[in-house]
Amino acid sequence: MLCLKFLQNSDGPLAPRLFKALTRWLVGSVLLCTAGQAAADSAQLRQLLAALDESLHTVRVEYAVNTVIDHRVALGAIRKLHGEWSLEDSERVSGELSSYTWQIVDGFTSKEVMEELLAAVSNMEGAQRLFACDGRACGHSSQWANRVFGQRVLYGRQDLQRYRVYSLQEGDGYRLVVYASARSTDRQYLRVDLIGVKPSAQRALDLTLHLQQ
Repeated sequence: MLCLKFLQNSDGPLAPRLFKALTRWLVGSVLLCTAGQAAADSAQLRQLLAALDESLHTVRVEYAVNTVIDHRVALGAIRKLHGEWSLEDSERVSGELSSYTWQIVDGFTSKEVMEELLAAVSNMEGAQRLFACDGRACGHSSQWANRVFGQRVLYGRQDLQRYRVYSLQEGDGYRLVVYASARSTDRQYLRVDLIGVKPSAQRALDLTLHLQQ
């Protein structure tokens, strides 16, 4: 479905006033179409997460929705450098953060559930993987569990952990963060963070107001 239709004047160049009006209309149409696509993608993502939340094979451990400012999203492994644990790369985002933590039950693994979720995400328009790591390449599992996600139950075997970050839509859009951990066959966990990222100008304003409080 095309969001825009290009108008052409067959009698010659458009008059300046009409041209300006058309330009304003085109810009408005782009913004409306972008907003419409964002709403559709957001709804589809939330439907996927709601289906996981209602699945017979998941047990919710935690669910929270918070407004965040300069929230750090890991885009690299966790390494110990000069005695301090730190991320090799990351980005700061502000917006609405929805966090889910599930225990995977009934003999399914966190890896299986993660792969099923990401298969659906990968088929979404505008989905782009920003970072991925598996096993020991991600770094120490306890640091992911406690430092990154603040969830002790996520601590598991380093060789069984998996981490993915996706950007959804062009521009700021959304960040989808998925972490799978496993300590044993019956202690399998999946963590998902969905962040609706605010535009850069709004983030700057929010940060200014936050610092003034």
